[in-house]
Amino acid sequence: MIILGVDPGTATTGWGVIKIENGGNLEYLDCGCIKTSKDLKAEDRLNQIYNELFKIIKDFSPKILVVEKLFFFKNAKTAIPVSQARGVILLAGAKKKIPIYEFTPLQVKLNIVGYGRAEKIQVQKMIKKILNLDEIPRPDDAADALGLAISYAYLLDSQKNTKNS
Repeated sequence: MIILGVDPGTATTGWGVIKIENGGNLEYLDCGCIKTSKDLKAEDRLNQIYNELFKIIKDFSPKILVVEKLFFFKNAKTAIPVSQARGVILLAGAKKKIPIYEFTPLQVKLNIVGYGRAEKIQVQKMIKKILNLDEIPRPDDAADALGLAISYAYLLDSQKNTKNS
């Protein structure tokens, strides 16, 4: 099963794709960022995010789309554009009829490191180890997206183990 994780943002939207192999092993497929210019109008930035994400979905055919759930905003000025980016991400998934799951950053940290207040570098080092990568995935937004995808894979594994108990 192929899982696409997406870390929404207007300027930078991170994405990461993993595959769950037989036996529950995780395989890294790809990651990156969709970057938009601050010189573009908001609607053009959102359109770019939508179009590039739609291409990623077409290229990898994920069975699940995992998006960061926004639950706390320090700054309403940035919260609204990020929410708009989330909207086009959800739309892209809905158009392709891909089930969508959400995790908060706290949940991702708990899933990856086992501690909800873990530092970003701790999470990134664990992602590197989990996916057997030579280096920490860069940039941070792409690593965050991989963390979202891994969190869903762990959820699936825990559900499977619960059923087998």
